Amino acid sequence: MDVESLIKRKITVTYVTTTITSIILAYLYMAGGIKVGTPYNLGGEFLGWLSIYSMYVGAIVLIYGNLVSVGIEYLQKKWFIKHTWLYVLFHGFLGLLNGLFFQETTLALAGMVVALFYAFIDRWLYVRDKVQQSPKMFFLFPVLACGLLWGYFQIISEPLPPFSMEEAVEFATAGNGTVTDVFPKNVGKWDEMIHGYHVERETSAKEIGKEKYIITFTERWNKGKEKGSWFFSYEVERGSLTANGGEGAYPPYYK
Repeated sequence: MDVESLIKRKITVTYVTTTITSIILAYLYMAGGIKVGTPYNLGGEFLGWLSIYSMYVGAIVLIYGNLVSVGIEYLQKKWFIKHTWLYVLFHGFLGLLNGLFFQETTLALAGMVVALFYAFIDRWLYVRDKVQQSPKMFFLFPVLACGLLWGYFQIISEPLPPFSMEEAVEFATAGNGTVTDVFPKNVGKWDEMIHGYHVERETSAKEIGKEKYIITFTERWNKGKEKGSWFFSYEVERGSLTANGGEGAYPPYYK
């Protein structure tokens, strides 16, 4: 057994099996979830689910699938070298067995299908390797399929609605335990007394570009002749929050 050739073939089969299986699973999930999920950026969502499935499927195929396959190939060369159908059958049986271990019928059937696919691709590559044919198409086809499906989901996605100033303020003030917690969650101001200080907190917003805003948080205080203020701001775009600077004295009632 040519070890180098074997390793290259198994790596190629692992890549093809993992990618194609993950593409199918991601497509089925997307096809079933479009009506209940968000209708925007479906291509990006497809790639996200493809990545998740690839991690799980890839780990199983890389470890369990290849160990089983190498063992079956060893047995084939020793006892049934001319019976390729047995090689494929053993793969399907052990793929089924892996799912039955978890007592999940659906998982068992899926494991069997993936294992049979693995075996077919492996034998195909084995024959091509004998006649010294390049395996490039096996690397290019999954990439092409992935690109076409990404494009399809992007085309059927609805365009994103405009990112409004109100949404920018909501994004900048989201979360708990942050410095913005004490400020208004909408554009405006409020007053309160803190340890004898009259405190005014204000949230303001300014559009500086298309769907780009500066959200500023200002705090003023006074107690008799003592007074002061400080502010800080963020530049906000859809899904992006960047510190934009600030200045002033830190309020004494926070110390």
